[in-house]
Amino acid sequence: MKYKNIVEFKVWGRYALFTDPLTKIGGEKFSYQIPTYEALKGILSSVYWKPTFVWIVDKVRVMKPIRTQTRSAKPVKYGSSGHDLAIYTYLADVEYQVQAHFEWNEKRPDLEKDRNENKHFYVAKRMIERGGRRDVFLGTRECQGYVEPCTFGEGKGAYDGYGELAFGLMFHGFDYPDESKPVELWARFWRPVMKDGVVTFPHPNETQALIRKFVRKMTAAPPDSVGLKEEGLLEGYMEGNV
Repeated sequence: MKYKNIVEFKVWGRYALFTDPLTKIGGEKFSYQIPTYEALKGILSSVYWKPTFVWIVDKVRVMKPIRTQTRSAKPVKYGSSGHDLAIYTYLADVEYQVQAHFEWNEKRPDLEKDRNENKHFYVAKRMIERGGRRDVFLGTRECQGYVEPCTFGEGKGAYDGYGELAFGLMFHGFDYPDESKPVELWARFWRPVMKDGVVTFPHPNETQALIRKFVRKMTAAPPDSVGLKEEGLLEGYMEGNV
């Protein structure tokens, strides 16, 4: 299916850490070899986000060789006071080309009057040209990223003509209650295959390519809570029913 509101950009940084959020608390973190769908969606949300629509990541192109680098860290102990000593394994010197589009958030009929495709498309393009509205992170806050426009597929990539490379079972993203199931949080997993440096993501609504796991009961925060709607910070702010 062809979309008119497609955006393309390049994102790069010195380090990246794309971890499974279900197992990232505690222990020594080790990055996935490629960015997760949820991490790229988070980058798009930092560039330009509105509750009127949902960003859909179509594909990512790996531009530089996949290399790792270990760094020492002192994570906070969750069971007691103080810090632990740990070794985190990051991706080093990363660069990606990303192609994505947006779709209207059908869970927000109250924002139907704001469904102006041209307005949001051109604002998103301007925000990409300016490097985003908020700071961009490559998986975690300590991994600063930078964004600029590009044409997807242009330039020489490290894996051009490489063929297929499979990565096994990998985290894809979350089904949030303000975008999907009204009172539940689900995690999505899949088995990505990179072809000549390009990873094509299945749509979050797809059933065959994705494996879903129930996480917990959760309800979306009220649209007007604490002024988050006007500040554009509602994404990820949920009220959990544990």
